[in-house]
Amino acid sequence: MLGSLLIVFREVMEAGLIVGIVMAATQGIPSRGRWVAGGIGAGVVGAGIVALFAGALSQALSGNGQDVFSATILCLAVVMLSWHIVWMARHGREMAQDMKAVGAAVASGNRSLFAMAVVVAVAVLREGMEVVLFLYGIAISTDTGPAPMLTGGILGVLAGAGLSWALYRGLVIIPLNHLFAVTGLLVTFMAAGMASQAAALLANDDLLPALGYDIWDSSWLLSDGSMIGRAAKALVGYSDRPTGIQLLAWVCTCLILIVSGHLVRHRTPPGTTRAS
Repeated sequence: MLGSLLIVFREVMEAGLIVGIVMAATQGIPSRGRWVAGGIGAGVVGAGIVALFAGALSQALSGNGQDVFSATILCLAVVMLSWHIVWMARHGREMAQDMKAVGAAVASGNRSLFAMAVVVAVAVLREGMEVVLFLYGIAISTDTGPAPMLTGGILGVLAGAGLSWALYRGLVIIPLNHLFAVTGLLVTFMAAGMASQAAALLANDDLLPALGYDIWDSSWLLSDGSMIGRAAKALVGYSDRPTGIQLLAWVCTCLILIVSGHLVRHRTPPGTTRAS
C-alpha cells in the first residue's frame, strides 16, 4: 500500500502542479474550469485504456511467458522511473516556465482554451500512464493484492490533489526542491527493488545467472512476507534471502540513478562558465 501511495502521490502532485500553474496564469477567463476538467478527464480515460491493455496482455500469457512479460514490465518501469528522475532534475524548472507561458498565451488570446485543455490532457495522460506502469510493477514485485493497491492509490490521489490545491491557493509554502528530493530518493529505491525483482524472475527461468543463493538470511529478523517486510519490499526492494543477481541489480540501479541525478543537477548550463 505504501508503494502505491508514494507513486500515485508523486505523479498526482506533478500533474496537479502543471494544472495549477495553467489555472493560475488564466485567472478570469470564462469557462476555463470546464476546459481544464475536460482535459483532466481525457487524460484519465487515456491512462485507463493503457491499464486495460496491460492487464489483457498479462492474462493472455502463461508459464515462462508470464515471467518474461513481468520482468519486461519491471525493466520498463525501471527505465521510465530512471528517465523521470533524471529528466525532472534537469527540466523541472523549465517545465514550470513552459506551463506559465501556455497560460499567459491563453489569457492574452494568442491561444485557445482548447489548446490549454490539450496541454492539461497530455500532462495528465503522461502521469497517468506512469502510474499504471509503476503500479503494475509494484504488483508484480511485491505480490500486492488489489485492495491494498486501491487503498494506497486513493490515499495518494487525495494527498497529491490536496497538496496541489493548497499550493495553487497559496495556503502552504513548501520548498518543492526538498519535497522532490525526498520522494526522488524513495522512488530510486523503488526502482532498484523492481530491477532486483526482474533479475530474480529471469534467474528463476535460467535466463540470467543467479550468482549465488541466499546471500544472507534475515528472515529471522524481518520476513519479507510479514506486513512490515512487505512494506519494506515495496519501498526499498527488501528481500530476506536475496540471490547475488538481485543484490547486484539493486546496487547498480541505485548507483546509476544517484550518480546520474547528481551529475545532471550540477551540470553547467550551455553558454555559461563556472565561477573561478
